[in-house]
Amino acid sequence: MTADVPVVNPWLPRSRPSDGSNGKPRRSVQDPSTELTGPAAPQGAGVPDPEHGLPFARPWPAPGQAWWWLGAHGGSGVTTLEQAVPGGRDAGGAWPVGEWAQPVVLVARSGADGIGAAQDAARQWASGRVPGVDLLGLVVVADAPGRRPRILRDLVRLVSGAVPRLWEIPWVEPWRLGEPPMAHLPDACVPLARDLARLTARPALPRVP
Repeated sequence: MTADVPVVNPWLPRSRPSDGSNGKPRRSVQDPSTELTGPAAPQGAGVPDPEHGLPFARPWPAPGQAWWWLGAHGGSGVTTLEQAVPGGRDAGGAWPVGEWAQPVVLVARSGADGIGAAQDAARQWASGRVPGVDLLGLVVVADAPGRRPRILRDLVRLVSGAVPRLWEIPWVEPWRLGEPPMAHLPDACVPLARDLARLTARPALPRVP
């Protein structure tokens, strides 16, 4: 770990970090690599239960579907991503639990509440209490135009250490106005789509009891 990256505990209860931290996100979506930037599997013992966990549901995959988009909270941006990056399906706000390990991508807005919800979901997964899920990573969708305040950048960095991978999608004004996502794709969607295609090309993993 480099000297300018402070040691953080991603499993601390959700809180707003001090504005004095100089941490930076560990990886930007501009890097097309599918290399892990966080834990590849749940840590199990020692991870505290989150205050608020997502429910579970039996999935009904659609033909051609490769992964699930799981919104950590309402208004996370799943509906837009489902159109902008074809191949995934909305999990309906619940962990999809099936016979085989289900590839899942968490989605959250970049506001403090959205990232806090993503942290809760990541802790739920890391605790080992989410059976049959292959968590691919977290997509953070910008909640406002312009440069993100440092306190929120630090919060994203904190949570990025608790999930296998981090992708970030910038603010897209036409999306806010209801225009078709495919007609206004930001450059960040290209490596996101490529990464997910690579990750879901692996053979299906058997469900862990």
